[in-house]
Amino acid sequence: MKFFETSKYHSFKKSTYVNLRWIGIIGQFIAVNFVYFILNFKFDFILSNIVIILGILSNLYLIFNYNKTQLSDKSAFIFLLIDILQLSILLYLTGGIINPFIIFLIIPSVFSSSNLSFKTNTLLVFLTANFIILLTFFSKDLPYPLSIHFHVSPYYYYSIPIALIIALVFLNYFAMTFGNQSRLRKEALAKMEEVMAQEHELLSLGGQAAAAAHSLGTPLSTIKIITHELSRQFKGKKEIEKDIELLSSQVERCNQILKRLSLNPVEEDDFIDKDLRMRDYLNEIISTFKEISKKKFIFNFDQDSNSKKITKSIEIVYGLRNFIGNANKFSKETIYINLKSDSEMTEITIEDDGDGYPKDILSKIGEPYLRTEDYQEKSKTGLGLGLFIGKTLLEKNFASIEFRNSKTRNGAEVIVKWENKDLFNI
Repeated sequence: MKFFETSKYHSFKKSTYVNLRWIGIIGQFIAVNFVYFILNFKFDFILSNIVIILGILSNLYLIFNYNKTQLSDKSAFIFLLIDILQLSILLYLTGGIINPFIIFLIIPSVFSSSNLSFKTNTLLVFLTANFIILLTFFSKDLPYPLSIHFHVSPYYYYSIPIALIIALVFLNYFAMTFGNQSRLRKEALAKMEEVMAQEHELLSLGGQAAAAAHSLGTPLSTIKIITHELSRQFKGKKEIEKDIELLSSQVERCNQILKRLSLNPVEEDDFIDKDLRMRDYLNEIISTFKEISKKKFIFNFDQDSNSKKITKSIEIVYGLRNFIGNANKFSKETIYINLKSDSEMTEITIEDDGDGYPKDILSKIGEPYLRTEDYQEKSKTGLGLGLFIGKTLLEKNFASIEFRNSKTRNGAEVIVKWENKDLFNI
């Protein structure tokens, strides 16, 4: 089985990007209003502020309607393009290429270059360069009274866009090259740690298997001797003979397994390597909790009409297990798990009958190290690491996740959704 292959995709952290956008929007607002009210320069003040408000609305949408903690390659491209377009309109209204703030136009594509795919970065660079060229030939004059006496040589005027485009290409190439090298080093280090952990695990398992084979050798031999004696005593009684033969064969099988493990602890498991339906994965996870928990698990898959199987992914199993484990930890008596799947979508809902998520952290769920400010609730909550790990692993496997408090049971509720075209291609 291959681990974490589906995790290799481009993204960057939503909260960091949102904060950077707020800095840019606030800077735009201060600059436009300072120039208009303090310096008394004349330009299209109302339209400039409308453009800034559109930037504010797009950032609010990103905060409240985009539920993932990481921006995907496609989503990042759309919002970065909005940033470039918004700033280009502001520059068009205030002088175009000779506005000193034109340098900020290259920031969105440079910011993305070390995090997003080569295709996305190339497209952003191309679009930014085109906006620079358009602002060179099409724009309103600089704010009055600067426009009265600001005249430059055509050589200097046309050198500005050329310099900006060269800087844009160079900085993006520089960031992409070093970003790629950094990712390769991290992947190599992670691979090395994985191999070392695997070797350590195999050595430990091999030693345990050898010890088990040695320790169990005597009792298994004793059982085998007794089965031979019983087979002689009940010779001729076919029903009993069949049971004794089965017992003897199982004892022999135990001996063979222990011998193989002591020689080679890397044993294949038919169950692990099989492709399974989503309901089988959930049944497997739920059964492990039933062994250690006294709480009741209600699993409903009446609306599962999809018989397709998916390749077993450790990340999906571990992510779902974290959410179910969290529900088990904070429920009072019962955990409700519902599976809905058709030809287009697969949806898993995990609910509990506990107290639900504290309201002050509900909008932040998915970030690690969260603690509620409510003194009464603080002792009942953890650090949010289980939800963070589960959310990150499942989102990297193309799931969309929603956290909320249940409207029917008042406990916590997690909804995990996949488009089947993504789920079955993992």
